[in-house]
Amino acid sequence: MPTPPPGPAVAGVLGEALTFVGLSAVSGFVAAVAMTVPMATQEDGYTPAYIAAATLRRTTPEEVSTVVARLVHYGAGVVSGVLYAAAYAALSPLLPSTASAGSLDALPHALATAAVVGFVYVFFAHFVLPRAGTGVHEERSTAVRGQWLRSSLVFGATLVVVLPLVTWGL
Repeated sequence: MPTPPPGPAVAGVLGEALTFVGLSAVSGFVAAVAMTVPMATQEDGYTPAYIAAATLRRTTPEEVSTVVARLVHYGAGVVSGVLYAAAYAALSPLLPSTASAGSLDALPHALATAAVVGFVYVFFAHFVLPRAGTGVHEERSTAVRGQWLRSSLVFGATLVVVLPLVTWGL
């Protein structure tokens, strides 16, 4: 006997979940765009984007074009938005529903944002940056890490504000 198709309730829940993931990805992109403000004002502000692109392309940061560095940066923002959605979905059922931020429970929202910001910072500072080669890693790594931390905090602050706005009513 064939399995019947999922009912409207299952399709509705799946559609809502996919919508949330998509809106989280868009929010990650918006937050990556917002990060470009502090990145543009810091001496080594865009260095992380070049290093990440160089690591993915298995080349040096000097050989990476501005377009590729920005595409990798914005792509990382989108992926970070999806990671946020996963973290929020994992934390939501475990934590009490106290206050809300739009349609989101405030505590899981804050903790998921903090987890994503922490992951983004640690992943770059301790896994990507050391693979950049001797130039950046040995000469300017402390400065680059500090600037990346400030930019990552802007990313998180943007997620805190944008996600409740774009998911309002879900």
